[in-house]
Amino acid sequence: MPLTERFTTLLKNHGLKKTPARLRVLEILTKSSQAIAYSEIEHQMKAVADRVTLYRLLISFEEQGLIHKTFDHQGTAKYALCQANCDIHTHHDEHVHFNCTQCNGTFCLDTVILPAISLPKGYSASSYQFAITGICKNCRG
Repeated sequence: MPLTERFTTLLKNHGLKKTPARLRVLEILTKSSQAIAYSEIEHQMKAVADRVTLYRLLISFEEQGLIHKTFDHQGTAKYALCQANCDIHTHHDEHVHFNCTQCNGTFCLDTVILPAISLPKGYSASSYQFAITGICKNCRG
């Protein structure tokens, strides 16, 4: 299935209308091998959307379960596509993120198995953030 058709279906399944800005953000995130910062997305958007539109678009994508946000070791928010089974009610992206101190890359490590988390009585988690900081395989070379 061509990317545009796949993106159109993805947007429809998440209750969002197809717009050039939404299609472009999905394209940017799909082509990236790592989570990327707002500033990087904005730079690649060029004249497709202004800053406010992009900001609102990212919020709606996160709320609808299309993307998830994580923070790198410097506190910068970065965005990546969610797994296919995420939606407005539940994110299934409780995985480890690796933050490289050399290239500043943030990578989703979906294959790292997380142990079961048992919270004390009375606590209820709504999301998880797991991050490891170090040197990525590309920089370690």
